[in-house]
Amino acid sequence: MSHMIKRCICVLLLLCCQLAAMPYTLVIDAGHGGKDPGTQSKTSKEKHINLAVALAFGKLVEQNCPDVKVVYTRKTDVFVELNERANIANRAKADLFISIHTNSTPAKVGPQGTETYTLGMHCAAENLAVARRENSVITLEKGYEQKYEGFDPNSSESYIIFELMQDKNMERSVKLAGLVQKHFRNSSKRVDRGVHQAGFLVLRATSMPSVLIELGYINNPSEEAYLKSSAGVNSLAKSIYNAFVAYRK
Repeated sequence: MSHMIKRCICVLLLLCCQLAAMPYTLVIDAGHGGKDPGTQSKTSKEKHINLAVALAFGKLVEQNCPDVKVVYTRKTDVFVELNERANIANRAKADLFISIHTNSTPAKVGPQGTETYTLGMHCAAENLAVARRENSVITLEKGYEQKYEGFDPNSSESYIIFELMQDKNMERSVKLAGLVQKHFRNSSKRVDRGVHQAGFLVLRATSMPSVLIELGYINNPSEEAYLKSSAGVNSLAKSIYNAFVAYRK
């Protein structure tokens, strides 16, 4: 085992010990808001549905999980840029990022069902390529080998920790997504449209496990009525909460 690999493993173990001592931070992102209504029908706007479920979910966590710090990207009807949503999570050193959205289709009447997304594998590889490219600038600095303790931006060994974190984040994101869909299906009795991967910008920019939830289709009348109702909001929030609790266990 090379000296660099041993160093990477030691650093990773140290990081794990430090993280274990920190409070668990959950970032809840209510999609859209303010001047950005999201998808909408004649009587509903996505931004309001997203916020209602996000706040109800957050309230359940705050009431029942005293060891969890809840951070919201927005708690009112305001516009927050996509990159700032991710920045909020990154600055908070979040352990988990959950973005809540409502779906629609171009058709006059949409289908029914919930689906949950994680970052696509191609985007994880893309993140690594971006890191390599951006880090290469240190070679312009005099004495960078000593300053960065042997880190070589062009060496695969130097990215062992990064790749391990990417793989672990992906694994955990998929696990959470599956749990969300399970509880939507079994508890909220929603049509299960499965877990998918895609290159959502808000997921690509976060540095922790993350999922994007589509609560249902606003252009399906019966589903829209459910999404707008107090019973629907509370049921969906409870399902996400139960998935979160199961994920942490």
